[in-house]
Amino acid sequence: MNPRDIIHEFYPPGSKACEILLRHGEQVAQKSIEIAALTSHPDLDLVFLEQAAMLHDIGIFMTEAPGLGCFGSRPYLCHGFLGRELLDKLGFPAHGLVAERHTGAGITEVNIRENGLPLPRRDMIPLTTEEIIICVADKFFSKSPGNNIREKSMETIINGLESIDPSHAARFSAWVNELIPLAVKG
Repeated sequence: MNPRDIIHEFYPPGSKACEILLRHGEQVAQKSIEIAALTSHPDLDLVFLEQAAMLHDIGIFMTEAPGLGCFGSRPYLCHGFLGRELLDKLGFPAHGLVAERHTGAGITEVNIRENGLPLPRRDMIPLTTEEIIICVADKFFSKSPGNNIREKSMETIINGLESIDPSHAARFSAWVNELIPLAVKG
């Protein structure tokens, strides 16, 4: 499976959205591999990790995000589960779970219900080590043009997640401190 081929099925090569998605995917894939190399989890599937990192935001084209060159009809928050649906249809359900579960630091069914979020009512929290690594790596990079060059600091990431929901910041911090401390601190 070649993630670029899948991306090019839905994003015209050279388009703004395609260039943003490829750049961001490459950043997240590289950071994911760096994190994986520093963890104490020797059984990680590095091929899957790289592929899933490249495809985690595949659903953005279906959302309304003109700054990213995306002119779909759904709110941006929906890109994760929309990406899952797309990857499931293509026969890549494990990659689809990464797409669905990477948003924020995962979203619980309680968060969805209590905040009236336009998402299916189910837990969308990373469960596998690969899902967690990609979710963490994703937080270091923005897709927004002008903000997508430099890696974010841990403080910036945690403050951003805190502003969304304190449980997101707590979950992210727990992953950093308990699962992959060397990868993001070393």
